[in-house]
Amino acid sequence: MITRTSDRSGPPGEPPIRRIFRDVVTDRLTGPRPPQAAMLFQASVDPFWTDDRFFLADFYSEILHQDTCLPDTPDGVALLAALAIDDRVPPQQRFRVISLLFGIATLADRHAAEYWPGTTPYADPENENRAREAVRRCTPGLLARWASERPAVRLALAALAVVFPTARTLPALTPRLEVFTEQHPPCTDIGDYVRFILVLAAGNDTRTRTAVASLTTTAWEGTPREAPPSARSAHLLGQMLNRVGSGLTRSHSGK
Repeated sequence: MITRTSDRSGPPGEPPIRRIFRDVVTDRLTGPRPPQAAMLFQASVDPFWTDDRFFLADFYSEILHQDTCLPDTPDGVALLAALAIDDRVPPQQRFRVISLLFGIATLADRHAAEYWPGTTPYADPENENRAREAVRRCTPGLLARWASERPAVRLALAALAVVFPTARTLPALTPRLEVFTEQHPPCTDIGDYVRFILVLAAGNDTRTRTAVASLTTTAWEGTPREAPPSARSAHLLGQMLNRVGSGLTRSHSGK
């Protein structure tokens, strides 16, 4: 029988982030591993994985392929949740992992707004609901790390907080995001993002509809006004989170 300690060795030339992910999964996941974990433990290295970037693109695509829920997507949530809470994973990747969890949790809503009044031909309501519930279950553990997390990761956590609101987490967002509103004015990517988060946290449908209409008129891709407000909000928030993440990546790379 092969023990888990043997999982730590990997083939020469593997991307460094793959080794980190494998160590985290070895330490944090017990029992049968999700099928996507095979990419971390296979004996050979794909020749196209010339650096972290190419490996990560393939790895995340195995969990959510082109924004489409796969039959194994709900199982892959456990992998993402483990990576999101481990400090060995670089902050920019923890941001990306949490953003992917947001994308999984809001898939049906975002697509409802984007394709309204039709539906995407790749819709899979049963698996989408299972995947959303899997993200819901892991969200409290992610939010519990707020105080110890890097500011960039907190931005992604805030999106999950409004997707799965509770009487405890919503009021906490205002003081938790105050430093961002002070440092980032309106009409900046982070400034608009955190202010929209606070509008959603307030739970006022009129203010939410007004904010969606205003932001999508001036800076963001719009959706049909007839679509459900929750769907339009999720679609807009997803755009904003993606752009914030792109900005953080550029800043980290020094570009």
